Order: sequence, then structure tokens, then C-alpha cells
Amino acid sequence: MKRQPTLTPSELPASSRRKRALSEEEHALWESVAKQTKPLRKKPRAAKAPPASPDAGVDAAKSDAPPKPPPASRIARAPKPEALPVAPPLAPLGRRERSRLSRGRKQIDARLDLHGMTQTRAHHALFGFLQRAHGEGLTFVLVITGKGRTVGAESERGVLRRQVPQWLGLPEFRAMVVGFEEAHIGHGGEGALYVRIRRSRI
Repeated sequence: MKRQPTLTPSELPASSRRKRALSEEEHALWESVAKQTKPLRKKPRAAKAPPASPDAGVDAAKSDAPPKPPPASRIARAPKPEALPVAPPLAPLGRRERSRLSRGRKQIDARLDLHGMTQTRAHHALFGFLQRAHGEGLTFVLVITGKGRTVGAESERGVLRRQVPQWLGLPEFRAMVVGFEEAHIGHGGEGALYVRIRRSRI
């Protein structure tokens, strides 16, 4: 009789392998092998950083960059300085007022004599005099400039006689002066001026 070959467990059909149980010898061998084996130590894996989003680099660059200035529409514009009130133009005194002053019917409230002064000193003296007259509520003042000196046959006009009317036409003087006229001969004639003071606003 021919001897049938012995089949290994792997070669047995699935139905046979499922039903076959380990023998006592095999079970003891398995236990001895299992006791000698040691589990492999698993190294702890380093926690991976979350993948950087494509916008992360852009955000970092934005944080390092200096802040952008606000749009022009949001910038508070400095208020424009208020325009200074324009001084009114000078006005002539009028015949009636000049006549009353020349005849003494209208009182001259104060006088200023600029004889012998330099232009700088005369300018300061005139400005201060008119400031006081304006502040005190005076109406008419007399400013004496002098007629100038005579050289040979010709009369040289005095510097202050030319300058004072020009100064009175400046804005800082017009704020205190209504107008002026050449004085009567009894008050100095060509070398003096009647000046009407502007009323101060309270």
C-alpha cells in the first residue's frame, strides 16, 4: 500500500484548519515562546506642526510691515484759520466837521507832536497814541507832522509830512481811524492833520 503524504496545516483545506485544535504539545510550546518574547518599544512620535496655510507667510509679512496710513478721506483736516476782518477804507471828514474843528466849535480831544522824531520813533509814537485814543473813546485828535524846511527858493517837504498819511492808510491804522484831513492854518495848516478816531466795539 502506498503511504499517503502528510499535509501541513497551511496545506489543509480551510474547513479542516478551522476545526483543528492545538495539541497539548503545541499549546505548551506556544506558551513558552510567548513568555520569552518582549514587546517592541515604540518611540514616541514628535507632534507634527499643523501644515502652514499659504496665507500664513502673507500674514507674517503684513505684521512686520509698517501700518499703512489711513486714507485721505479719514484724515482730520486742520480747520482753516479764520480770515482777519478787513479794515474799512478811510473816509474824508466832510466840510461841516472840518469847519467846526477849525472854528473851535468842535473840540480836539488830544494832540501829538512828531517834530524832531525819526521815522521809526514817529511810527511807534503815532500807533501808540491812536491806540490810546481809540481805547478811551476819543473822537478827534490833532497830529502835528511839521511842514518841512526851506532850502533856497524851494521848500523841501518833511519826511513825516509824507509818511504819516501813508501810515494812516495801512490796515492796522485803519482799524482805529475813520479818516483824516489837513488841519486849518490855526492848528498848523499843512504841517498838521485832523484825525477822526473810530469808535471801539464793545
